[in-house]
Amino acid sequence: MENGKRTLILDLHRIGALKFGEFKLKSGVTSPFYIDLRSIVSYPEIIRNIVQLLKTTLANKQFDVLTGIPYTALPLAAQVSVELDTPLVYQRKEVKAYGTGKLIEGHFEPGQTCLIIDDLITTGESKFEAAEGMERAGLKVTDFVCLIDRSYNGSEILANKGYTLTAVITVEDMLTVLGGEQLLDDTLAQKVREFVNQPVEKPQLKFTDRLAATTAPLTRKLMETILRKRSNLVLSLDVEDTATFFDILDQAGPEIFMVKTHVDIIKDFRGDFVPRLKALAEKHDFIIFEDRKYADIGSTVRKQFRSGVYKIADWAEYVTVHMIAGEAILDGLFGDLERPRSGFLLARMSAKGNLISETYTRQVLEIGKRRKECVSGYIGHGHDVEDIKRFRNKIPPDQLLLMPGVNLDSQGDGLGQQYLTVEDAITGGADAIIVGRGIIASEDPGAEAKRYRAAAWKAFESINNE
Repeated sequence: MENGKRTLILDLHRIGALKFGEFKLKSGVTSPFYIDLRSIVSYPEIIRNIVQLLKTTLANKQFDVLTGIPYTALPLAAQVSVELDTPLVYQRKEVKAYGTGKLIEGHFEPGQTCLIIDDLITTGESKFEAAEGMERAGLKVTDFVCLIDRSYNGSEILANKGYTLTAVITVEDMLTVLGGEQLLDDTLAQKVREFVNQPVEKPQLKFTDRLAATTAPLTRKLMETILRKRSNLVLSLDVEDTATFFDILDQAGPEIFMVKTHVDIIKDFRGDFVPRLKALAEKHDFIIFEDRKYADIGSTVRKQFRSGVYKIADWAEYVTVHMIAGEAILDGLFGDLERPRSGFLLARMSAKGNLISETYTRQVLEIGKRRKECVSGYIGHGHDVEDIKRFRNKIPPDQLLLMPGVNLDSQGDGLGQQYLTVEDAITGGADAIIVGRGIIASEDPGAEAKRYRAAAWKAFESINNE
């Protein structure tokens, strides 16, 4: 092993960037080691060594511009850019809300090749996100270079998508050097080897296994209804008069497991609306979900949910919640209720140009994981199957993913709505699809609902019966 790599490993251990023991990872798994390279920016001598190692690694690669994945790898990439006299570009965490609204900063030409530098690889998820951003801007991505490969099969994961991974050092390199210096005992080193040689991605659980592990009563009710009715179709019934509302619902009711209402758009709402809705729910065995999208402070949403003209808490078992107001909104909505109620958190939107960022999505999921007693799942969209899979992998198995923006025939509505196919949504990991105009705008809503139900259930069974 060349001296620069050996020095780097020893330096990283010295500053505490390489730790060994027992560490609880974000996934919940306990790891015998932990790597945190964020502090290296405070050690110029370590940065100089890393830059030289990266330059050597890049010597035979062809690229026009380079980038680093924020945050740790970006200053490394900037240094390498200067050393190699090669332009640097970088992807913003969020699109600018002013000026040009750029996502990719720096000068480049469409069709140029961008090499991506990162500090670590574990699952490859952040690599795909970085590549997608660059490719959407018109750049080509073929190569990733990582400082440390701590993955089970990172090279294979990236190769499956047409990318090449090169690592400066591996976990085995670290174990060899630290063991040779008596800085790591053989028993712990073996634990690290065994841990690294286990696949990070666990096989997707079957729906019935997930149900068996689900303890929240209202989430169990949803899952049991899906299986009992053999339907994972949610009807988004956004019509403005009661006659049309109940006509469509009576036709589509046998095909759906849940109806999503917007009661405040009903122009002729009367006192008999709720009893009629509940009677149809009983007749056709479906669940009522009011898509109110609560987004205010706790005291306000409590009044909106329980009082006013609609008294939604009396009849809707599930509602939609924006988390912009913070976790306390859940206490305002669901605290001290006479009847148990639950929510779906809006984690992503299907509308083009929406302002929900990946950072916001992660924060929403973290809140939802803590509050399973009143959060049954999430509403979120994805660009394609792989994007949905990455999204689904962040969601606990005992919570559901409902996916809007699904249509059998259309690719968009001209008003910013982006559509996915039913098969892509379910294959990616959605538990249920939300369909509105595809059904309610048809000449025969009942027949169209049957068509959507059949397509979604076929995809559901193909995943859960493998």
